[in-house]
Amino acid sequence: MDDDQFRQLLDWFNYSWTGYRKVRKGVKKRISRHMQELNCSNIKVYLNLLIQSDAVRQESERRMTVSISRFFRDRKLWHDLEEDILPGMIETEKKILRVWSAGCARGEEVYSFKIVWDRFIGKYAHAPDLGITATDIHPDYIGKARAGIYTQSSLKEVPQDLRERYFDIRKSGHYFEVKTFLKKGIDWKVQDILADPPGSAFDIIFLRNNLLTYYREHKKKEGLSKVIKALAPDGRLIVGSHEKMPPGTLNIKRHNSIPWAYRQGV
Repeated sequence: MDDDQFRQLLDWFNYSWTGYRKVRKGVKKRISRHMQELNCSNIKVYLNLLIQSDAVRQESERRMTVSISRFFRDRKLWHDLEEDILPGMIETEKKILRVWSAGCARGEEVYSFKIVWDRFIGKYAHAPDLGITATDIHPDYIGKARAGIYTQSSLKEVPQDLRERYFDIRKSGHYFEVKTFLKKGIDWKVQDILADPPGSAFDIIFLRNNLLTYYREHKKKEGLSKVIKALAPDGRLIVGSHEKMPPGTLNIKRHNSIPWAYRQGV
C-alpha cells in the first residue's frame, strides 16, 4: 500500500494525514494484511467492502488503531495530577470521584492513575471512593488491559520502589502483572470514541492521543462535544501533551498553568 492509497483510506474514515503520518508504516502493514485476508486486489475493492460490511469496517477501524503507551507517559502530567488537580477536587467533599479513560489501549494509563490515586489517598484521612470506566475500540486491547500483564519496556518510567509495591514479577522477570487490588473497581468497555459516552458527570476524563490526534477537524468537534458534555460541573479533561483544542471549543478552558488539563464550566 502506497501513501496515495493510504490517503484514500484516511479520507474514507475522516482520519487526519497529519496524525497518522509518523505512524503510518505499521498501520499500512496491518491494513495490507487485512486486504490480503479479504482477497482485495486494490484499495477501491477494499473501500467497497467497507461500505458493504459493518464487520469488515469495524475490523479495519481496529487495525487503524495506534497504541503508543507506557506507564506514566508524560511524567509531569502525573505529578500535576497528584500535587495540584486531585487535592483541589477532593476539597469539594465528593463521595465518589468518577474517571473515564477514553481510548485506554492496553490499560497503562488506567493503572498509572490507580497507582497515583493509591499514593494520593494515603495522605488524606477522608478521600472519596474511586470509580473508573475505561473504553477502547479494540477488544483485544481491553482483554489485555483486564489481564494487566506488561513487558519491562512498558515500565521503563516506573521507579523501582513502585515496581515492588504495585507489580508482581512473572516468567523470570520478563513480565510484570499489576497487583490484584489495582484491578478492582474498573469497568472495562469496548466503545468507539465517536459513540455516546459510557456515562455522564465524570470528574476526570483522559482523552490522550486519540480523538484530537487522528481525526479531522469536523470529527474532532463532533466527538469532543460529546466528551465535554460527559464532564461533571468543574470536571477536568486531560489531553495529550502535544494536543490542542480545536478553535471554537465551547465551555472549557485551560486549567491554570497546566497545558494538558482543561476545566469544565469556568
